[in-house]
Amino acid sequence: MLIDTHGHVSFNAFKEDGDAVLKRALENNTWVIMPGTQFSTSQRAVEMAEKYGKEVHAAIGLHPIHLEEREVDVLEVQSESVKKEAWMTFETRAEEFDYEKYKALGQSKKVVAVGECGLDYYYEPKGKEKREAFRLKQKTTLALQVKLAEELGLPVIFHCRKAHDELIEFLSQGKVRGVVHCYTGTLAQAEKFYAMGLYFGFNGLIFKKVPALPAPEEIIKNIPLERIVLETDSPYLVPPEAKTERNEPLFVKYVAEEIARIKGISVDEVASATTANAQALFKLGEA
Repeated sequence: MLIDTHGHVSFNAFKEDGDAVLKRALENNTWVIMPGTQFSTSQRAVEMAEKYGKEVHAAIGLHPIHLEEREVDVLEVQSESVKKEAWMTFETRAEEFDYEKYKALGQSKKVVAVGECGLDYYYEPKGKEKREAFRLKQKTTLALQVKLAEELGLPVIFHCRKAHDELIEFLSQGKVRGVVHCYTGTLAQAEKFYAMGLYFGFNGLIFKKVPALPAPEEIIKNIPLERIVLETDSPYLVPPEAKTERNEPLFVKYVAEEIARIKGISVDEVASATTANAQALFKLGEA
């Protein structure tokens, strides 16, 4: 059994076949957690999860890129050789985090985490004053979501891009249960997150060599298996073995295989440990 702890099946990329994608995963003994990135996708994730049993869950949150109005090009994290589908480039409208609306959504028993939320300084503006305002807005919004997680008794799924030191500083103010999704920080930063008790999510990005990022093999070799969970981040970051242009939860098996290769252990050992980790972190199997 495997668990994809981060599959965006509530996104428009799965608008026509989301249920078929989930059923395909379940038929192959793969459970799924669907994080939202704004209220609409969070709500859709909850509605979809409520149609299934204990194998499918949702997370609710506001991603930092949705705090500003801009065009997002998914190919910035994909390979330029990938054919650009309609869902790979999208315009995001600015959304403010409505605490009470998200809190009401979080009453569903299928909600197992708050997220995806966090800090993303990739698109930050030029100019000191604008940059400071940009960062303050992200930190304020993240603080509200951490507060909501505490109120609901849920872990947090943290997004972090070009802001690992800042997230470490932010989290040093109190103890938070959660996972650093799609980990791209350094080993030294990983040690600090580890000391805080956080988990690390790995997905198809571990197959890609990105010059600006630390080598994933070094990170995976040094992080204890007991703190690793598997992800796809579908529809993005497709593992090469999938031989398709859209990722889906079923392909989390390729991530498990790569982690097993890097650590020099069996795939069964990776599957067993990461499944136990996800069940413990997100308290799965109760609804």
